Amino acid sequence: MSIIASKRIEFPEVNKERRDFLKSIEEKWQKFWEQNRVYEADPDPSRQKFFVTFPYPYINAYPHLGTGYTVLRVDILARFKRMQGYNVLFPQGWHATGGPIVAAALRVREGDPKQINILRSLGIPEEEIPKFRDPEYWVYFFKKEFRRDFQRLGLSIDWRREFFTTRLNPPYNKFIQWQYTVLREKGLIAKGKHPVVWCPKEQKVVGDHDRPDEYAGIGPTEVVVIKFRGEDGYVYPCLTYRPETVYGAVNIWVNPDAEYLIAEVDGEKWIVGEYGARELADQDHKVNVVGRIKGAQLVGHFAVNPVTGWRVPVLPAFFVDADFGTGVVMSVPAHAPYDYVGLEDLKGDPYLLEKYNLDPSIIDAVQPVKLIEVEDYKGLPAQEAVQAFNAKTQRDIEALEKATKDVYSKEFYKGVLKPEIYGAKWGGRKVYEVKEEIINYLSEKGVAFRHYTLSSPVYCRCGAKTHVKLVKDQWFLRYSDKEWKQKAHECIDQMRFVPEEIRQEFHRLVDWYEDWACTHERELGTPLPWDERWVLESLSDSTIYMAYYTIAKYLQHP
Repeated sequence: MSIIASKRIEFPEVNKERRDFLKSIEEKWQKFWEQNRVYEADPDPSRQKFFVTFPYPYINAYPHLGTGYTVLRVDILARFKRMQGYNVLFPQGWHATGGPIVAAALRVREGDPKQINILRSLGIPEEEIPKFRDPEYWVYFFKKEFRRDFQRLGLSIDWRREFFTTRLNPPYNKFIQWQYTVLREKGLIAKGKHPVVWCPKEQKVVGDHDRPDEYAGIGPTEVVVIKFRGEDGYVYPCLTYRPETVYGAVNIWVNPDAEYLIAEVDGEKWIVGEYGARELADQDHKVNVVGRIKGAQLVGHFAVNPVTGWRVPVLPAFFVDADFGTGVVMSVPAHAPYDYVGLEDLKGDPYLLEKYNLDPSIIDAVQPVKLIEVEDYKGLPAQEAVQAFNAKTQRDIEALEKATKDVYSKEFYKGVLKPEIYGAKWGGRKVYEVKEEIINYLSEKGVAFRHYTLSSPVYCRCGAKTHVKLVKDQWFLRYSDKEWKQKAHECIDQMRFVPEEIRQEFHRLVDWYEDWACTHERELGTPLPWDERWVLESLSDSTIYMAYYTIAKYLQHP
């Protein structure tokens, strides 16, 4: 046993006289700059102009170290350009739009100890905390604190142009309403049905700003739900990203330890997880829960593969999350590493067969069926990938994730469907070429339908687990508009990027963007001018705010 002795770090004693001297210099020059309006920039045709900005921070707490680190770099650049003779404009604003402040205020009203302790940890006096029940109080309190800290840092900001967002600030409110009125007149805003990330607790759309950072960027993904009809009278809805592989589905997986709902969905009795039922109900399906059943009670039942007609068993798998998708998974062990390992686990563990009263002959009869040929794999793709990434059991999540990604990507782009399985219509063609055709075929046949879900769990800032909802009367920015995209590309081509490689990433993102849900309900923000029950969400009111700085001194501080 080794003992590592830690040496106590001793800091030099503070020389208070020297510290106070430095502070007096700070205060002297900061006062001089303010009194002489050194950093107030007005139009001057005789000098070249330079505009620099620090993205307005979200004011739901005090500035932190990262804030100071970034804004000081902006300030250094502003001072450098002034010394080069430029007429430099460095303004500053504050962002309060969106759900985080509203959610935090709600938690204070509910007496949530975690949120209250966060305020205490910030140094908020005990008697002040009840005031944070009101979202507006957060805005005014931290707006003031941010400005005070930025001034103490001595930042060279033109404070005449300071503003903050939301309807609490009428001038900015009108500026954003003007922007959206113009966008609507140009046909770039439309009302329609669209899948969105939805908070069931707060009943609102959850954008990136309304969720913790680790969930940013995750949005609705189109998948397919295939209906396997059970001999027990239930429908087993299997959610899949790879509907073309239903031709090789040889069993169904459920989590034996999970509780499933028995629900009447569109007039049929389904076995589905609670999360899946909620998502289905919010995507135009009629859902009525009539009972509950443990996954273990379903093990050993049989269903029919709706495409091949095979009689397939319902088997137990611990990698299945009943609170993800529909909670029911079709098994394609030739092409899905999780399915292959799950099947091998069952075949190699007599205890599991005994525990779930499974006849070994049922498991022996479940054999992988190869559907897709890929040069990289000579035998069964799932088996070879599992071996390559050294996945031993279904508990080896990291290895199985890598194996799954490897198989799926190679098969999608390089995989060729076997003619003896898919016939003359699709056989011999690449997966990516025929996937949509197969989805349409399954839908027309009445055994599948398109659905939207999240590729991984996303939580709202209020703590609720979100799901995908089809919002029918939502307003959208039409970022899919080809003419608008072209103008954006032309603008990017005229810009200077440092480093230059970033330019291609901007082009990629412009192509990637589709229609964007630009309004929320029950949040801080600017009301949509023609439908004030909606409020513009936090990213949508922040696209041209930099231009507002040029007129803010006349509107905010006349």
